[in-house]
Amino acid sequence: MPNMLRILISDKLAQEGIDLLKAMDDVEPVVRLGLSEDELAQTIGEYDGLIIRSGTKVTAKVLSNPGKLKGIARAGVGVDNVDIPAATKKGIIVMNTPGGNTISAAEHTMALMLAMSRHVVAACNSLKSGQWDRKSFEGNQLNNKTLRMIGLGRIGMAVAQMAKGFNMRILGFDPFAAPKEAE
Repeated sequence: MPNMLRILISDKLAQEGIDLLKAMDDVEPVVRLGLSEDELAQTIGEYDGLIIRSGTKVTAKVLSNPGKLKGIARAGVGVDNVDIPAATKKGIIVMNTPGGNTISAAEHTMALMLAMSRHVVAACNSLKSGQWDRKSFEGNQLNNKTLRMIGLGRIGMAVAQMAKGFNMRILGFDPFAAPKEAE
C-alpha cells in the first residue's frame, strides 16, 4: 500500500499498543530498540512518526535531517527528552499522553500505602529469615483514616478517588485546583 504511514517505535512499548497500530490498514509500526543518537539521526527520515518513552533522546542532531517525519509521540507525560525548539523549527509536532499513566501511578500509590500501613516489607523480611512474630505486623487499617494530599492533578485526584473506596477522609491542597474540583 503506497500511502502507508511508517511509525518507528524506539523504546519498549506495551504489546497492546503495538497491536493497535498493526490493526490499522494504513500504519506500519517498526520496532527498533536501543538506537544510538547517530543511528536514530540516520534512520529518522524514513519514518512519518516516532513513538518514544523516556529512553530515546530526540536531539537537534537527530532532527537535523528529519526527512518525512511529521510527529513525535511520547508514550508518557514528560517531553524533556525531546528538543522541542528543534522539532518546532522543522515543523514536527511533539505530543504526549498526559493521562496515560494516571491509573497505574495511583494504584502504585495505594499499594505503597497498604504496604506501609500493614508492614508488608518487614513481614516479608521476617518470613524470609524464618521468623514470624504476628503481633509485630498487625498494622493499621486505612478505613476511617485521614489522607492529606499535596497536589490534586490527575494522579492526585485518582488517588483521592481510590482512597474514598477505603472510606478515607481526604484533605487536599493544590494552589492550581479550583475549589469545586477539590471537593
